Amino acid sequence: MLNLDVVLSRYKKKIYRAAKNKFVRRAIHKTVTNYRLDKRDAFSMFPDIKQKAIKLREIRLKTLDNLFFYLDKAKNMIERAGGNVYTARDKDSALKIIGEICEGKIIVKSKSLTTEEIGLNAYLEKLGSEVWETDLGEFIVQLEGSKPMHFVTPSIHIPIERVAELFSKFAGRKIPVDANALVSFAKKFLREKFVKADVGITGANVVVAETGSIFLVENEGNIRFVSNAPPIHIVLVGMEKIVPSLEHGMLYIDVLSKYAGYIAPSYISIISGVSKTGDIEKIIIRGVHGPRELHVVFLDNGRSEMLRDPMLREALLCMRCGSCLYECPVYGVIAGYFGYHYFGGIGTIYMSFTEPKENIVPLLYSCMLCGRCKSVCPMEIDVPNMILELRRRFSGMDLVPSKIRMLMEQTERSGSPYYRE
Repeated sequence: MLNLDVVLSRYKKKIYRAAKNKFVRRAIHKTVTNYRLDKRDAFSMFPDIKQKAIKLREIRLKTLDNLFFYLDKAKNMIERAGGNVYTARDKDSALKIIGEICEGKIIVKSKSLTTEEIGLNAYLEKLGSEVWETDLGEFIVQLEGSKPMHFVTPSIHIPIERVAELFSKFAGRKIPVDANALVSFAKKFLREKFVKADVGITGANVVVAETGSIFLVENEGNIRFVSNAPPIHIVLVGMEKIVPSLEHGMLYIDVLSKYAGYIAPSYISIISGVSKTGDIEKIIIRGVHGPRELHVVFLDNGRSEMLRDPMLREALLCMRCGSCLYECPVYGVIAGYFGYHYFGGIGTIYMSFTEPKENIVPLLYSCMLCGRCKSVCPMEIDVPNMILELRRRFSGMDLVPSKIRMLMEQTERSGSPYYRE
């Protein structure tokens, strides 16, 4: 266990460096401005979306109350449709399950924060696999060797000039600072990988209990290739991403899209089993034009513990729409450095169940408790109060930065942190 002040010092260096980076600030400002305009348009066209979000929140709270019932139902339906289902208790279990399927293979991936949570790419590369991110933002981040900085827009911190520089170096030729040219290059390169891939790995936006259906939402079209072109499809999904019915699944996607700033996603894929045909005398043959194998890994990794926690369980309602991050004043300055694989206040709550405690402390005291995240959250998650609760708990474990401890003691003595003898 590292000394807390050492962890804090390292964190401060990172965020100070990020705060001084004018390119990061400019890229975030542009993205946030565009997001607000897009969201305003979506909400004006669909004024009932807030009522839909309230309805979805009620459904998801009831689902959490009976999560293991719905989870078992989803597992049974996936297996009935020819899929293979696994429950991964923790990160290591998930890596072992996926590693045994993927070792030494060519792999294409869609954007998935859950795979970031378990460090999947690095693990598979150690096993000799060739791994390619196919979401454009994730592909950019992969080439830069950095990390995703947002739930929806992973390359939010990378300006177009830097993208052109990365692509030109990778291609071995000059690619202009032009969005169309950059997208064209990425599309051509990744298309070859889709064809050659042995395994496609995706996350899931939500899984339906009554049918075992997996919802995948996207705009680029890459997920359709990842989930359909390779002979093996692996889905890694948090165990909380369950709704009871297909109707609830569509409601989930509707709310998610609008709060992410889209009128509607370009593609919604609903996968309810492996590719199959019964056209010859109703004899079912699996693996036709799509994958012959479907493997679904439900990840726990602290979620069961969170579910049992009455103060923090509603964090499991998070849809990863990214709305809170676009409005967070701290995130607006330091981007994804306010977090590790999850970001912002909501990410801090999640990671408090999965990461070493001393790594969480700096994040707890980065949050300004302003409440802007809660005001825009479709699930009305009370992040500020949850952060306060975690501060109280960590303080009870003597996990408070020394300078903040000093200010707390001074306030207790004198009534003000600014009082001087």
